[in-house]
Amino acid sequence: MRPRHPSARDAGGFTLVELVMVIIVIGVLAVFALPALDLTTFRLRAFADELKAQTAAMQRLALTQRRPIVATFTGTGASYAYAKGGTLAAVACPVSASPCLAEAGPRTVTFNAGNTGSAITSTGGAMPVTVSYGKTSMSFQIETETGLFRAVP
Repeated sequence: MRPRHPSARDAGGFTLVELVMVIIVIGVLAVFALPALDLTTFRLRAFADELKAQTAAMQRLALTQRRPIVATFTGTGASYAYAKGGTLAAVACPVSASPCLAEAGPRTVTFNAGNTGSAITSTGGAMPVTVSYGKTSMSFQIETETGLFRAVP
């Protein structure tokens, strides 16, 4: 018995027609599906997550260093600095969605105010922070006394 050699018909792989059809389907999806994706929503969510994480990190830093840190929220983002000077960090709104904080005017919260471990907001109570642009809106709140940055349903 002779060993069998694979013929052209037995060879695995795709035909040219199958490859062209796959390219056409990908092209149609690119034309119709990609423009429907709203990347601004993803960017705003990433900004909100970064804002929440950075605020929590600054609160922990204020407590561990036993130094007050002031967080300033404006329409275009947030900045963090020691109470007696010295910038620490900043979180800016996405370029395509600026301004993205809905509340008017700059507002502040001081973490570890007076080295007591408490937080004091410029509003005197719980401070709302609304990340918003277009149809997308996410509401948060910074609690007075504890400085907890939490989502509001």
